[in-house]
Amino acid sequence: MIEEICCKKFGIFMKDAILALEDGTTIEGKGFGKEGISKGELVFATPYTGYEEAMTDPSYRGQLLMFTYPLIGNYGISYEHMQSDTIQTDGVVVREVCLDPNHRNSKTDIESFLKEHNKRGISEIDTRKLTTRTRRRGTVKASMMVGETDKEKAIEVAKNLPDITERQLIEKVTTQEPYRMKGDGPRIALIDTGVKQNILNNLKRKGFDLFVYPLNTSPLKVEGCDPDAIFVTNGPGDPKNAENAIEIVQHFVGEIPIFGICFGLQIISLALGAETYKLKFGHRGANQPVKDHEKDIVYITAQNHGFAVDENSLEDTGLEVIQTNPNDNTVEGVRDDYLDILTVQYHPEACPGPKDVEEKFFGKVRKILEG
Repeated sequence: MIEEICCKKFGIFMKDAILALEDGTTIEGKGFGKEGISKGELVFATPYTGYEEAMTDPSYRGQLLMFTYPLIGNYGISYEHMQSDTIQTDGVVVREVCLDPNHRNSKTDIESFLKEHNKRGISEIDTRKLTTRTRRRGTVKASMMVGETDKEKAIEVAKNLPDITERQLIEKVTTQEPYRMKGDGPRIALIDTGVKQNILNNLKRKGFDLFVYPLNTSPLKVEGCDPDAIFVTNGPGDPKNAENAIEIVQHFVGEIPIFGICFGLQIISLALGAETYKLKFGHRGANQPVKDHEKDIVYITAQNHGFAVDENSLEDTGLEVIQTNPNDNTVEGVRDDYLDILTVQYHPEACPGPKDVEEKFFGKVRKILEG
């Protein structure tokens, strides 16, 4: 009754919606955003705030993003924290959606934001129960229908979705043309496999001269800007599909410093002969612990990845594990001082998330390049 009154008051009429899992499970809810069907790997993320940043993070391409925090949309959308120029996640799953936000910086509500980018969401889902299920059984493929619903069709769509390892997602988020962000400092060739805006912001604040290249760029083309370093970014899907980025790293390793964040750590490790594997349900949120083994302290970090580097496979690569996740002992940071390689699995630029490691990482990059 309360929901009906609120919907009438604000001119909002929630639509029928269902969420279907590949095992045949269907869950009914209320839809918002654009009517239609979405499909992807259903993953959960744990931040209390930062849904604008998360929805526009290119690393969520090909996934349905479920928020564990029970209320999403209450402070609206400001457009000030977008990590790309569009919503990247294929759909949003929430317990309760707020369609009447209240914040001085809000420009629109989450429903209008989704419609603007031809995306959809489903609310009134028991996200606690579904998250617990995911942690126990692992990530599943799913589909979401908003508006006209058909349970059998939704289940079939979920079942027929290719595995995330088979999907070529990077080409959907990489820049289509090279571009430059001028700076007075050392020149960095950044390989865009789905870069977040705040990574670019942090590198610019450090004064780097950035040349940003698409995934399909040849190593010789990258050589053309005479870079002082290579930087490999975050991105979606299986890092083994980033063959061109791996080739670029192999071309420059030992010649100039190489840095990476998240997907970048995995790509750099693969380039040096390590192996990666798919995690049971991944690390996504703004409260992931990272233990620094040199300083013997734990940072709280923002993370978003479904794959990890096999620590045992690093033995003959020359890469040293410097940080791990205390929850499951997965690799969170590797380096090679001789080759000037520094990478982290988490997001030091945050957005959303804590800034415990922001200056530590980007300051270290600057220090390495300044000798």
